[in-house]
Amino acid sequence: MKTLVLGLGNPILCDDSVGFRVVQTLEGRFGQDVVVMETSLAGLSLLDLLVGYDKVILIDSIQTKRGKVGEVYRLDTGDFATTKHTASPHDVNLATALELGKRLGLAIPREIAIFAIEVQDVTTFGESCTPQVERAIPKVVDMVVSELDRQC
Repeated sequence: MKTLVLGLGNPILCDDSVGFRVVQTLEGRFGQDVVVMETSLAGLSLLDLLVGYDKVILIDSIQTKRGKVGEVYRLDTGDFATTKHTASPHDVNLATALELGKRLGLAIPREIAIFAIEVQDVTTFGESCTPQVERAIPKVVDMVVSELDRQC
């Protein structure tokens, strides 16, 4: 099974870099069927990276109303079903981009797992995460490894 492990975010915005930090820890740990990559792309631009894989594991930051900083959520695209919108091609979310890809006949992954880390600060310039988010990184790494072990 051809798998992509993709860290999302911005490497210079404090906690928004958590996806990058997780995949940097994972690089070189898997065989040739698992590609580990990081990107700051989103929306429709993200489709180019996802096409052709059987499975994709996304790692990204998230901010929810009641979340506890450092908490990790394991989500899938069904969790975003109510957020589909096409107000502008510049702010198309993941669910909408995937739906468009399917309608266009693109080879969208059959399975997409999302590991989202509840973050505190995504606006301060900095290359390190806040302490609670930093402590979550090894947990997310273990969760991704377990996710990949299940498919073997």
